Amino acid sequence: MADIKLRANQRMQASDVNDNEEKMRLNNTSLQELNRKVREKIGELSWWQCYGVDWVVILFIYSLLPMSLYLFTSTSLVSYGIGIVCLGIVHGVNATRCSHMAAHNGLCRSKSWNIFWRYFFCEFCSLFSVELGMDIHIKVHHPHTNVIGLGDSSSWRVPKLSRTAYMFIAPLLLPLLSPFISISRLVSSGKNKAAIKCALVMICGLVAFIYILQVFSGMSARKAFLTIFASRALTSPSYIHVNIFQHIGMPMYSQQNRPPRAVLMSTGVLNLNGAWILDIIFGHSLISCHLEHHLFPHISDNMCRIVKPLVREHVLQNGLPYNVDSYWNRLKLFYKQYDRLMVNAPPITKYVGIQ
Repeated sequence: MADIKLRANQRMQASDVNDNEEKMRLNNTSLQELNRKVREKIGELSWWQCYGVDWVVILFIYSLLPMSLYLFTSTSLVSYGIGIVCLGIVHGVNATRCSHMAAHNGLCRSKSWNIFWRYFFCEFCSLFSVELGMDIHIKVHHPHTNVIGLGDSSSWRVPKLSRTAYMFIAPLLLPLLSPFISISRLVSSGKNKAAIKCALVMICGLVAFIYILQVFSGMSARKAFLTIFASRALTSPSYIHVNIFQHIGMPMYSQQNRPPRAVLMSTGVLNLNGAWILDIIFGHSLISCHLEHHLFPHISDNMCRIVKPLVREHVLQNGLPYNVDSYWNRLKLFYKQYDRLMVNAPPITKYVGIQ
């Protein structure tokens, strides 16, 4: 009797393995088909649709820079406050939309120009190491999204902080901490030359911004320094929120039981809809088209927007989830369930078929 049960269990386990292998094969085939459809769609697009629209948006946002410099010349606190908002939006575009697209070679077709823009927007303008960003985001987060110990976004967890401090107060210090975090991480990794180069570029960038505020707005060096970091703190809470809302709380997988790429991305990534101002500042690939970006990381923000209906239809037709939520809903969820999502270790979903 025991032998019969043992053989039955072995047959069931073998059947489960075969079913999972078949589902994995079908999901891989499905992703290949989606790749073909997206390549065909992108092949039909003009340079304007691929990159021109994004550059117009970036230049439009940059028009807020001279406006902020003019507002800072006023003695009115209201004018100064509006100037802080304008300068903060420009920084948000530099630090997120532009740096992110350049890191993925999504600002133009030339890889050399993308590298230039990468250092300009990330290190010179935003005071964060390009090399560190590439290691964390490109080499780990994207290929191993929501895999425990690799791309599970655990670097964003600070369990010692309370929910209010973590979500609304601590992010305001991020502009001050980012340069020091960059240099210390590079040095601790033994990348001393990269640390020196990064420090020099960041110092040049900070000095240049202080000089611009001194020349065009008549500020002292001290006031210019405080103005720069006050404006950069403006979008920092949203930056932290976006990084945790779209992955933490979604299914997590062990390294031994990670699903096929199509399932890994569709279950582990969420799009934030209805946040148009964040779409403009952070870019479609980080907000409303985040799944599309994870499936096709090298395409620009506008290309993500164009292929979004195609990706959504294909994903749903193949029985995979297409996760969408609003920024406000995720904010309420994370604040209410902060301990479960940000303090306790995330539960691991063992891949069995399609989650």
